[in-house]
Amino acid sequence: MSFKAKESLSEQIAQHLAKQIIHGDMLAGDRIQELRVAGELDVSRGSVREALLILQRRQLIDILPRRGAVVKEMSEAHVRSLYEVMQVLLGLVIRKAIKVVREEDLDAFIELVHGLQVAAEERDLDAFFVLSFQFLEHAYPFARNVFVEDILINMQPAMQRAYFMALHLEADEVKECLSFFKALVETIFRRDVRSALEIIREFAEHQSELVEESITRARQIETAWGSRRRK
Repeated sequence: MSFKAKESLSEQIAQHLAKQIIHGDMLAGDRIQELRVAGELDVSRGSVREALLILQRRQLIDILPRRGAVVKEMSEAHVRSLYEVMQVLLGLVIRKAIKVVREEDLDAFIELVHGLQVAAEERDLDAFFVLSFQFLEHAYPFARNVFVEDILINMQPAMQRAYFMALHLEADEVKECLSFFKALVETIFRRDVRSALEIIREFAEHQSELVEESITRARQIETAWGSRRRK
């Protein structure tokens, strides 16, 4: 495949690999071999190595002695920590947005919610997933804080991995997510900080528990199957 020059080559490689991890095409523990990736994408091993460092910073892979790069495990503690931090940072963004947002600024949010509504009705999970993060990315600059924005952007791939899983775990999760985005816009419109923070907290706790329970069940099944095979 060929890459465009709008972003650094290593960033584009990182995004390409991140998408595979987020969508579950590469699973926890899978090795990412520099030579194979370089050959598939027709890029240098140095560029792949830089991309892997980016993915490590974004909590999608671990780089281990003698094993190299492997897809990071999503443990219950990992997911819980991710949503806890996201709750705090998104709360800061929305609190600042409520103070500075103008009425015309809400048009883009309303348009995105409309797109989410359509995607939900059509059960287009891929479109719903993309629009969800377009909504969040549109909100980040209202923080008026480059450090918060930078942290959120770097956290986003790990968040996308958990969110993608959540959307595919239960059929009604799309409705939960749509209700969250709608309620968030309403609280921004009313300039209701307290309600906005409560909505963010409830949603973060709900989705964190959903993903954590799935991880626990998968491990229990794997353990039971392993014990059965050893008999």
